[in-house]
Amino acid sequence: MATGQPQLYSFPSTDALAKQLRPYILRAQNAAIARHDTFRVAVSGGSLPTVLARALLEPSNGTPEDTPQFAKWDIFFADERAVPLDHEDSNYKLLKAELLTKIPAELGAPTVHPIDADHVHDDDPQELADLYQEDLMRSFAAKDSVKLPIFDLILLGCGPDGHTCRCLGRRRDQLAQASPPKRITLTLPVVTSAHDIAFVATGAGKKDIMKAIFDTEEGRNLPSALVNQGGGEKVSWFTDHPAIDGVAFPRRGNL
Repeated sequence: MATGQPQLYSFPSTDALAKQLRPYILRAQNAAIARHDTFRVAVSGGSLPTVLARALLEPSNGTPEDTPQFAKWDIFFADERAVPLDHEDSNYKLLKAELLTKIPAELGAPTVHPIDADHVHDDDPQELADLYQEDLMRSFAAKDSVKLPIFDLILLGCGPDGHTCRCLGRRRDQLAQASPPKRITLTLPVVTSAHDIAFVATGAGKKDIMKAIFDTEEGRNLPSALVNQGGGEKVSWFTDHPAIDGVAFPRRGNL
């Protein structure tokens, strides 16, 4: 059962947001490496890979605490479209272009877990989701004997309709599911079981849905609000000021 409320942080610009997102991610990284010598993270698409690149590719201050150890990262996808990996709509392609190809060699290369490209044209996208679930089970069962994979950090976006992972299923016997239109997503129990969960939401186009998520009873069933309820104080929102203009929920300016 989740306890506490999500943390809502607001910054004057995307650059200021990225500067605060960096230490948040690296604290999660360092804690994970201390726990089990690897950092298991799931990411979404949209504008998130660009913000991650701004946050993580800045020069380190020289201390181990401020250094991304990408060689110890296991990167999964919280949601992905059922398209080839080189398709313009692929979240893998977006992450590769924005972040993966720009990581300095001295920081190491992460292990990345894309969807099975051989099955993206299958008529039933649930088959692709089942294959991704098998990858999750192999990757986590080798290290932890748990029913659900416990990610160290899940990084999410929030669509203008309040969706995240496009459509979150709630069955505990599924780790990944197909969702329209032809997407593969992690399920709500997997997302809310993570050690830490962070949303990145920017721009004035998000202010109405952010108000619905945080301030209204009608918004409680939106997928992003369900993550808030299930994750509680484990959830942190990184926003810019325009995205939460008019939101009454208490916000913070610093971590």
